[in-house]
Amino acid sequence: MVNWYCHHPQVDTCAAKAKRRTVFCNEVSSHSFSHELRPSMNFLELNDGNRLPQIGLGTWPMSNEEAESAVRAAIEIGYRQVDTASLYSNERGVGAAIRNSGVHRSEISVTTKLANDKHGYDSTLRSFDESAKRLGVDYIDLYLIHAPRPHISLYVETWKAFIRLAEEGRVRSIGVSNFQHDQLSKLIAETDVVPAVNQIEIHPAKPQIQARNFHEGLGIVTQSWAPLGKGTLLTDPECIRIAEKHKKTPAQIIIRWHVEKGLALVPKSITPLRLVENISVFDFALDAEDINSLDDMKPLSKLV
Repeated sequence: MVNWYCHHPQVDTCAAKAKRRTVFCNEVSSHSFSHELRPSMNFLELNDGNRLPQIGLGTWPMSNEEAESAVRAAIEIGYRQVDTASLYSNERGVGAAIRNSGVHRSEISVTTKLANDKHGYDSTLRSFDESAKRLGVDYIDLYLIHAPRPHISLYVETWKAFIRLAEEGRVRSIGVSNFQHDQLSKLIAETDVVPAVNQIEIHPAKPQIQARNFHEGLGIVTQSWAPLGKGTLLTDPECIRIAEKHKKTPAQIIIRWHVEKGLALVPKSITPLRLVENISVFDFALDAEDINSLDDMKPLSKLV
């Protein structure tokens, strides 16, 4: 069951000018976003009682410099969830942006992920400490196993370390990424702890209906990575038609598809205009015809 909340964040305003992608500005735009003008946000309730902003900012493959600028801009616009990972090598930039945002730490949900070569109980604990230090935070809101790595079969021991971190209050919520049915079932059977989130590749051309239904049955929130199909869906004729119908962008149409499916998602952008567009999707709704057209998109091969 998806529980909906509406929140209008308040942050200090800043002014800025846009720069080229490789030297992204530290500010958002030439005008300030007032409390009334900032987009609203839906929150999803997790199975541990915590809440997750439905739309967050993805930061792969940003550098530390790009991540710091993009995250500060996103927070100013109204984002309240940031997704990073040890693998991305930008945790320092993300952490600096959060510290310098002018928004209280408790209002920002930070997700990071365990590096794939750090599986195992002790290794996980050490890797968590390293991520927290790079981020400059006392706790992490959502910590994910980045991938199950079944060939080394240490994800259960890794999950036990995650459980310890949660019990100690160093992590608010624990989850996984890229886990399949059998791996989730084994994890739960051997620890009796259900992940709060499974982050997997989802978009209209790869809807992952079986996985979503499996997650829903366990009370796991499904979070989409590559929710825009890495941009490949934005030129789809049906997506463009629906966008013109609603006077929205193709990206907003696809993001709204995720929202209406009850999915969390972390679209990535370093462009101020795109950051605003990606979160401004709560003022319209897709009708049944729109949903059916998007559901009929042709499958894509896995994005890497």
